[in-house]
Amino acid sequence: MIRFLLSAGALASILTVTACGQQAVVEAPIADTPAPSQTSQAMVAAANPLAVEAGLAALRAGGDAVDAAIAVQSVLGLVEPQSSGLGGGAFMLYFDAQTGSLTAYDGRETAPASASPELFLDETGQPLSFYDAVFSGHSVGAPGAVAMLALAHGDHGELDWADGFDAAIGLAEDGFAVSPRLQGFIAGMAPRTPIDEWPASRAYFYLEDGSPLPVGYRLSNPAYAGSARAIAADWHNLYSGPLAAEIVDAVRAEPRPGGLTVSDLAGYQALRREAICRPYRQWTVCGMPPPASGGVTVNEILGLIESYDMAATGPDTVEGWRRFIEASRLAYADRDAYIADPGFVTVPVEGLLASDYITDRSNLVTGTLATPHVTAGTPAGIAAPGLDATPDSPGTSHFVIVDNDGDVVSMTTTVESVFGSHRMAGGFFLNNQLTDFSRTPLDAEGQTIPNAPEAGKRPRSSMSPTIVFNAEGDFVLATGSPGGSSIIAYTAKTLVGMLDWGLTPQQAIDLPNVVANGDVVRIEDGMPAEVLAGLQGLGFTLDANRGEISGIHIVRRLEDGTLLGGADPRREGVALQP
Repeated sequence: MIRFLLSAGALASILTVTACGQQAVVEAPIADTPAPSQTSQAMVAAANPLAVEAGLAALRAGGDAVDAAIAVQSVLGLVEPQSSGLGGGAFMLYFDAQTGSLTAYDGRETAPASASPELFLDETGQPLSFYDAVFSGHSVGAPGAVAMLALAHGDHGELDWADGFDAAIGLAEDGFAVSPRLQGFIAGMAPRTPIDEWPASRAYFYLEDGSPLPVGYRLSNPAYAGSARAIAADWHNLYSGPLAAEIVDAVRAEPRPGGLTVSDLAGYQALRREAICRPYRQWTVCGMPPPASGGVTVNEILGLIESYDMAATGPDTVEGWRRFIEASRLAYADRDAYIADPGFVTVPVEGLLASDYITDRSNLVTGTLATPHVTAGTPAGIAAPGLDATPDSPGTSHFVIVDNDGDVVSMTTTVESVFGSHRMAGGFFLNNQLTDFSRTPLDAEGQTIPNAPEAGKRPRSSMSPTIVFNAEGDFVLATGSPGGSSIIAYTAKTLVGMLDWGLTPQQAIDLPNVVANGDVVRIEDGMPAEVLAGLQGLGFTLDANRGEISGIHIVRRLEDGTLLGGADPRREGVALQP
């Protein structure tokens, strides 16, 4: 049984949970992969079949969901290096079905001790260009994914820590086939970024004649195998010793060297935090707390539409999407204004999710015409801060794991931009996560921006790993997505699709993505023309019939214990059972 104790701000704390489960089936394997015939209670949904198989192998060996997460992440960092890896960070929700606990693990990167609010200003006090900020040592924070997984493994792992790296080591040594998506990024990034100029990435991704590796090319990475072996022997080897020194050398290399030191790496700490949980109709939706903005913002979106009968609308109606769009615009405005590292600034989490504040903000959704311009509200207990202008890069990967005991991992992992900073060490890419800080510490009025850089600070994130429980406290579903600031919209869409519109995980994933952050509403290709026309008629400014780069993965448990998996066709993922 799971019980939720609501504070004045309508936040919830998880006390006890018991999962249910019987026979599981797969709803959404990729087209050329047959559904497995086993009756396993487990499932892995991730962005690459090789990573999924590594996670399944861990489960077959008797591993916990955390053991499988280590295997999935270590392989993703090799075969999907554009999105995540050993040099990046992550957030993870872990549900322990035996103890009934829900833990939020924070593996967000931290700024080095040398960082200041002026980190991304040039000598004249003007913000660096996006190019100069991303492809510089200034953008690299101390990576946190490995330390976070080690922390979670110490709490929950059943297999040896080293076992989680076996698949990655084998693939790195023997080689893996370059996938169409990876090849597309290798070829597509060269004209716009320095990826073919850095010696390490040029040698790794390009043939002697300078052409990018073709699809199907068998790519080995002995350096990655060596790094994985070192980390498998002791996870601290990423943060001290030769590998740490190699990371620092890459960060401090010209051009535009950064200030990361071995001491910054050695001092990194992953954190356990309390998940943010809020009731939504008959369910409870749980997500990551700050510095992740997903838990607050996704729950605020849901809170703003809860007074409406969303089930009476549906995904083919103008009214359904109008409500979703207006709620998204309001919640994003609050997110941009207030969410940052709670170790450095006051984040009004309870105020933003308080029932009276939600009611006041939801009144702005009641109209029939589009709100011309949306601004942040002022929740209780805080004054409005400086207006934020933080860019979010759409890299990242998300996966969901349910093990045979009913334990659940929902984890979002990233190196930030595609291939991160483009700087490599030990066979993997280093993050450019510090560009998730505001590049200017003050707004136009001279007010301090909460998400400004500071030494040791964690930049705000949009990552939104989410787990949903029913009224009895049973696990219902886990979801999340990559996609920069759009992660919040992608994740909220799947929740509305499943909880309000009665869609299966795959149907919810397949819905066109709608991202309403500001006064322009981005709508993915595939939305019915009559819906687009209706939204335009209401006064919305649309950027429609465009692409979106979500990578949503979902596992849902039905009342009879059946598992349904969903994998985003916009990427190369699968949802499979052992």
